[in-house]
Amino acid sequence: MDGVRRRTVLGALGGTVAAGGAVGRIRRRESPPGPPDGVRQAPERPRPYEPRVQALLGRMTVDEKLGQLQQLAWSADTGPGAGQNAEAVRAARGGRLGSVLNLYGARKTNALQRIAVEESRLGVPLLFGLDVIHGLWTTFPIPLAQAASFDPAVAGRDAEVSAREARSNGVNWAFSPMLDVTHEPRWGRIAEGNGEDPYLTAALGAAKVRGYQGDDLADNDRVAACAKHLAAYGGAEGGRDYNSVDVSEARLRNLYLGPFAAAVEAEVATVMAAFNTVSGIPAHANRHLLTDILKEQWQFDGVVVSDYIAIRELTVHGYAAGGADAARMALNAGVDMEMASTLFVQYGKRLLRNGRITMARLDDAVARVLRLKFRLGLFRRPYVDEDAAITEPTAAARSAARETAARSMVLLRNHKSALPLSTSARSIAVVGPFGDSPDLKGSWAGPWAVTPRPVTVADAIKAAVPKAKVTHVRGVDAQGRDTDNIVKAVSAARAAEVTVVVVGEGAELSGEARVRSDISLPGKQEELIEAIAKSGAAFVVVLVNGRPLTIGGWLESAPAVLEAWHPGIEGGHAIADVLFGKVNPGGKLPVSFPRAVGQVPIHYNHENTGRPYDPHNPYTSRYLDLPDGPQFAFGHGLSYTTFDIGEPRLSVRRIAADALCKGDTVQVAVAVRNTGRRTGDEVVQLYLRDPVASIVQPVRRLCGFRRVTLDAGKSTTVRFRLSAEDLGFWTHDRDGNFAVEKGEIRLYAGNSSLAGGERTLTIT
Repeated sequence: MDGVRRRTVLGALGGTVAAGGAVGRIRRRESPPGPPDGVRQAPERPRPYEPRVQALLGRMTVDEKLGQLQQLAWSADTGPGAGQNAEAVRAARGGRLGSVLNLYGARKTNALQRIAVEESRLGVPLLFGLDVIHGLWTTFPIPLAQAASFDPAVAGRDAEVSAREARSNGVNWAFSPMLDVTHEPRWGRIAEGNGEDPYLTAALGAAKVRGYQGDDLADNDRVAACAKHLAAYGGAEGGRDYNSVDVSEARLRNLYLGPFAAAVEAEVATVMAAFNTVSGIPAHANRHLLTDILKEQWQFDGVVVSDYIAIRELTVHGYAAGGADAARMALNAGVDMEMASTLFVQYGKRLLRNGRITMARLDDAVARVLRLKFRLGLFRRPYVDEDAAITEPTAAARSAARETAARSMVLLRNHKSALPLSTSARSIAVVGPFGDSPDLKGSWAGPWAVTPRPVTVADAIKAAVPKAKVTHVRGVDAQGRDTDNIVKAVSAARAAEVTVVVVGEGAELSGEARVRSDISLPGKQEELIEAIAKSGAAFVVVLVNGRPLTIGGWLESAPAVLEAWHPGIEGGHAIADVLFGKVNPGGKLPVSFPRAVGQVPIHYNHENTGRPYDPHNPYTSRYLDLPDGPQFAFGHGLSYTTFDIGEPRLSVRRIAADALCKGDTVQVAVAVRNTGRRTGDEVVQLYLRDPVASIVQPVRRLCGFRRVTLDAGKSTTVRFRLSAEDLGFWTHDRDGNFAVEKGEIRLYAGNSSLAGGERTLTIT
């Protein structure tokens, strides 16, 4: 290999391939159930309502058209006229309102909908949007936890239950899934996404879109999904929310855009723009993102909605000269609906008169909103059945939440098989700030978070081992400030056969605007663990948190550590299920855990550099005071059994680039065997590396995964199919050139990003 490679550009693909997936007519993967591959120019979605859309559009005044582009925020429990409530009522009555957010409940939404439908001139129904992120009444694990399942069906199940509960309460639009890939554990919104990998994020995101939307948005148990935030929000400098992002075109397409492309291919109904700038241009005024790529290259025909008052913030960014300028920029860039701020309505008529926006663009935006309302069946059935409203979790929904939570947990450490615990234990101590705390739902549980109360870990352990004496001592508070009870916690641990230490972050420490510069356990929580360890008591640690944590010096003293994340309403039961072996943990980390915050950003899919880490050479990429690599790698996760994963076997060892571009694929087979004594789950992971490329590629990137369940001693073969879209990459061309280059591709199979089994594929 001489280091020079000729490039084959997939020009026929029209610039629509994305990392981990592509947009257009897709051939679905045989394995894993993840992002799609194969792409052709996308046919237009059938529009059976188009004659009615155009007829309605023709009857509208300019004020009514601009009103369809307005979403106002409803303020709950503050009385009439508070916030934008009074304006929402006036605008709905005047036919000058397209949507309301934060209003839910069948009776409440019906009341406002009746004003819009029965009192306005044209009777156009409203959209009701809500941040249904990981559940409504039934709170599922946070999305980061769901990603740890490495099972798209988990995300789909959450979305199905959430859609049913939301739609019955008048909500027909969920602002989810969040598809922001991030390498920043300090960023609080990492809890709301799927971690550091675009392929995994694409798989989970597409599944969640399908779960929300089903086959027909008009069904009374489905809602419109919203892929957010376009784009690169997870790349915010310093992990600070809303901060700037400076990114090359290749990095934008290869890292950040792939999950959105997969969501568009899954026919997501709406897309939300991001708060941040992208290389100096705010996303809400970024025509390259919202129109050139999303609407033209990907042929997205849904609605682009702004984030909360983000159009008004174009002036704060220093990009727009005032409100009129901001409205012009956002509408012309491709935003179709304005959330909370009101610049489209305020300045739209003036902008039309001055020729700063066109009637064609205004009509396009309004038509997109009307099509969504027709797709949701709102013109035919604008109201929901108040008697059928779901107002609490059903038994089936709770069961789904419990199973999902357990499936999302990751066994980080299990020295000398400290877990699972025995159900014959006569005494168990539960210590730590979250041992008897209902604070398990996590961020974005919504304004309804206070009810219903989650099952606590202590109560769940009592239910799992009813004959045992279970005691609880907090030890320290959630902030780790009050340490007066550490001595009592140690006494309880010494008196018990085994102790479960439950520590972590409260929900208020993760989510939007919840950025931490120190991502260790808060306050003196580590002192509690160290005191229990020094006591000589048998113990295990359970972490409940919304982000990767830096796990300090206590790790080696903890026999077992279970990452439970913020597990949701049935989280206590799910934790007990795993602790006592009713469920064998099979989750994997969707994000690297750093050793110290000074390592951030640290992620598996990094570039090699000209001087990669070498322990024998000080002049290489390293820290003087830390070992190389993360504390726990992407894809890491243990089990109560053991598995052997074989080397990847290829259907061909050589394939022509031209053949790949024409649709040929390479099949990869990986054998996996349960070598232990328990039934368990393993996630077979396939990675690739392109070691010599015209644009430097990551040392590894995920290109396939499959979670399998195997009985003790049993084996199976997992098969993956790699196409041009898996083996190539985007160049810096702003028009979107995707390249498959001749040379060697190294493939690795295993159970984490450190997978060792290797084969080489040669592209000729």
